Amino acid sequence: MSAILVQKYGGSSVADTERLLQVADRVVAAKQRGFQVVVVVSAMGDTTNRLMQRAREITPEPPRRELDMLLSAGERVSMALLSMAVQARGYEAISFTGSQSGILTNDRHFEAQIIEVRPIRIQDELARGKIVIVAGFQGMSYKREITTLGRGGSDTTAVALAGALGAEACEIYSDVDGVYDADPRVVLEARRMENLRYEDMEEMSRMGAKVLHAEAIRFAREHGIALYAKATSGGEGYTLIRRDFAPEDTTVRPAITCLRPLCWLSFPRAQINEETLQAQLAEYGLDSSMSFWGKERVELAFWRDAYPELDVAVQRLNLQADIEEVAVVSVVGSQAGGSAQALAHASQALRASMGAAPWRIWTAPLRLSFAVPLAQANDAQRALHRLFCVDGPPLVKGDI
Repeated sequence: MSAILVQKYGGSSVADTERLLQVADRVVAAKQRGFQVVVVVSAMGDTTNRLMQRAREITPEPPRRELDMLLSAGERVSMALLSMAVQARGYEAISFTGSQSGILTNDRHFEAQIIEVRPIRIQDELARGKIVIVAGFQGMSYKREITTLGRGGSDTTAVALAGALGAEACEIYSDVDGVYDADPRVVLEARRMENLRYEDMEEMSRMGAKVLHAEAIRFAREHGIALYAKATSGGEGYTLIRRDFAPEDTTVRPAITCLRPLCWLSFPRAQINEETLQAQLAEYGLDSSMSFWGKERVELAFWRDAYPELDVAVQRLNLQADIEEVAVVSVVGSQAGGSAQALAHASQALRASMGAAPWRIWTAPLRLSFAVPLAQANDAQRALHRLFCVDGPPLVKGDI
């Protein structure tokens, strides 16, 4: 039996009828090359944003269950239209929702996690020679509720299906031809990275790189699935993410990422103890991206896009908190996180770029991160890219 290929197309790839028809041509071409083809699609263009805005026009705090019912509709539109386009080209195709595809999740609405994939219907239709089109970003909980997987969840859908189906590879298509060492829309000198390890790509994604979703990288790492980040428009360039690179084949230069907006809460530690706060955060479905428990004050950081009802939740927690929105700019790579000299060089470059020291600094084995004002995030990215990816400071391993 021929090998299975999973392709994922993002919202910009299917933003209008013309682009959707181009995707249909790509899908058919893969079928003609002899693959069994499974395609995962996102909602068209900014459909998800428009649906979210519509919900907030109704209520400032949309119920998460109803948000899942609403937002999952965008991907269903894409899957049905793409299936029609493939069939119009003379090939058999069928579209499935996440639940029909056997994607089972936990019962957390709006940011569910996949716990199991049972792709029985997909396997049956592949055996009949059909191209299978799947709505990304969604699944069904063990309570038989429709759930969504959070921003970028279509990537996770594609990789989870690739693992469950034993696919040869998973191709992630977007409007860029791979993963760059900085956002090319911000840093004109950004360069494409040809090869990346899972660990570096996962850290980049968690810290703001938007080409691939962090949860998708985790799935790929656990199942050993090779990922190809490609441009829908074509071209020879791509980035390959996998585990077993020879040292000379792996891109070693660091990458610069930016996570924004990050909502930073600061309040006196005497207001509440850690155990009580964690229980209250769990009650409202809040999971802080970063937390700092100092002697006098507690600081919590939340990604604004992941928690649209954050302001309401903070009011209910009854915390007398100072709230500020910032950007977190990071240097990601195995040579950055453990280097005291890298930290010194980065801090100096940011101080020169912004006219002030970074607001917060913290480290991890694979990264250095700096909280900076939103208005200066682009300048900070350019300064760090010039230092680490163009000039390249001496990176000496050592305790920080």
